[in-house]
Amino acid sequence: MNFKDFIQKINFFKKQQLGGLDAQFKMAPKLRLKYDADKIMANNPREAAVLVLFYPNKNDETCFLLTKRASYKGTHSAQISFPGGKSENSDLDLKQTALRETEEEVGVEASLIKIIRELTDVYIPPSNFLVTPFIGFIDQTPVLKLNNEVDIAIETKLSELLNDTSLAMVSMKTSYMDKTDVPCFKFKEHIVWGATAMMLSEIRELLK
Repeated sequence: MNFKDFIQKINFFKKQQLGGLDAQFKMAPKLRLKYDADKIMANNPREAAVLVLFYPNKNDETCFLLTKRASYKGTHSAQISFPGGKSENSDLDLKQTALRETEEEVGVEASLIKIIRELTDVYIPPSNFLVTPFIGFIDQTPVLKLNNEVDIAIETKLSELLNDTSLAMVSMKTSYMDKTDVPCFKFKEHIVWGATAMMLSEIRELLK
């Protein structure tokens, strides 16, 4: 999608009804399907927020930013996600959390980012986080400055997300999940699954 066309549709994106859990669960691992709202609240999850940042590439094609986490001894080591993280006491709200974390992790100044809307919360059982996604945009290709939490930044065209050929199933084995088939998005050599895929599934329905 041309970025000019994307900008012209923003008001529509703001008003369009979200797909919610129905959209998210199309790309949810079986582990996540076991948790209803009551069970999530009983776990007293920690709050976090992420930002799905749209922008034009050098060819004026609409892209969004994914990051590959640095390797560490933790649940989400080396996974592909959006810029974001846990809420801090100094944050006024979760939108500010998403903007602050984006600036810290990839160097995009919060003042340059225009927020389009908030999406449906996503619960992440292994780390007990309830994550609020936001979608936003900047008017130019960002100059990224990655901090030590980020291994690489992954520029992904919106057209790839909207194309059905990006949908797949892969067999995954993690520290908290035995080898099992999970739905995912495949963007070139990158496999996106779990909470990030659930968020992308809702975005995909919204933008289609």
